[in-house]
Amino acid sequence: MPGAGVSFRAAVESAQAAAGIIAARHRGNLSDADALLATMSDRQKAAGFLLLADLALGLLARYEDQPIDQVAADLSLHIAALAPGVADED
Repeated sequence: MPGAGVSFRAAVESAQAAAGIIAARHRGNLSDADALLATMSDRQKAAGFLLLADLALGLLARYEDQPIDQVAADLSLHIAALAPGVADED
């Protein structure tokens, strides 16, 4: 699951940090979230948030009794609806 050069253990640790960042943001503790984010390299961020997203989509797919690719497609449409026209700006 993790990208080249990132061990699975490192990806799991980064995913745990990513979950902590999201939790801190939702508690309104933006300074701690930013501080934790600043400790991670770009590679750690990518591996951690990718693994976290993969796990979250898997849980949502199981909850909705849908294939994960359908849940991901639905999420993509939902994201597009949040910011209409953004894709057209390129």
